[in-house]
Amino acid sequence: MEYRSLGRSGLKVPVLSFGAGTFGGSGPLFGAWGNTDVAQACRLVDICLEAGITLFDTADVYSGGASEEILGAALQGRRDRALISTKTGLPMGDGPNESGTSRLRLIRAVEDALRRLGTDYIDLLQLHAFDAATPVEEVLSTLDGLVRSGKVRYVGVSNFSGWQIMKALAAADRHGWPRYVANQVYYALVGRDYEWDLMPLGADQGLGALVWSPLGWGRLTGKIRRGSELPKGSRLHETARFGPPVDDEHLYRVVAALDRVAAETGRTVPQVALNWLIQRPTVSSVIIGARDEAQLRDNLGAIGWTLTAEQSAALDAASAVTAPYPHCPYYRQEGFARLNPPLVA
Repeated sequence: MEYRSLGRSGLKVPVLSFGAGTFGGSGPLFGAWGNTDVAQACRLVDICLEAGITLFDTADVYSGGASEEILGAALQGRRDRALISTKTGLPMGDGPNESGTSRLRLIRAVEDALRRLGTDYIDLLQLHAFDAATPVEEVLSTLDGLVRSGKVRYVGVSNFSGWQIMKALAAADRHGWPRYVANQVYYALVGRDYEWDLMPLGADQGLGALVWSPLGWGRLTGKIRRGSELPKGSRLHETARFGPPVDDEHLYRVVAALDRVAAETGRTVPQVALNWLIQRPTVSSVIIGARDEAQLRDNLGAIGWTLTAEQSAALDAASAVTAPYPHCPYYRQEGFARLNPPLVA
């Protein structure tokens, strides 16, 4: 397993981490993801630790806290071998203070997460969404207190826009509060919007990307191709409406390129898609999810080898889309190349 710094911090994380969204699945979204119980979770955690996957990602909103509870139970007795990342900010109920990132909400959410996880500290706490109703100074001063208390080690964000991150980083620098070091983002061969704004920001400001849904919401498992129907057991039947949309023609073009590279390398389509992501700028770790041991072991085959420059270029070309203004080719690459050299060729 390769380990990388999480952004501009001293924390080392594995290039593959494990997402516990399938643990305890309940509700229309998380129930479709999976319903892993404690015994099954223990087995998956065993495999992860044996392979060097030490970072486990969850959130309070995943199955109403059940994911955190099961992850905590699975790590009992070996907490010191693992890094726990959890998120908060999305609604946990209908009450006026059961969502967002106010001081009241953050402190309560951390205390609840610590109890569910069965631990006395969280390695990485990420804000699950931007809270426009709470001043950034209130958010960051609260996070500063949580870090100083030892209940939280590092802080990050997820699903933020570039200006929202920069506003917070500016306030953190102004007051000497902890800076965000992680940005948990959707990034996949069929969803490369991260590259337009958030990737350059991450490179400039030292935020490491933790990639969620690296297989495009399940579209890059190798089961979906032109002319074939969606498999009956596919989670996309239940979850597609919750995730970013993908144009069918674009998907088929990407899958065809993945098929060609998979044949060349002797790897599976998911392994190729994950390996491509591992090589991208600013990516600290790619979060993989698995409902069973077979899926997990297949995903582990994404490490220990590297795509050639030609194979990466072929996948880049197949997955490319025209970026919106001002990220479109003329302003970024043709007209202002000397001023704005692209991170990604």
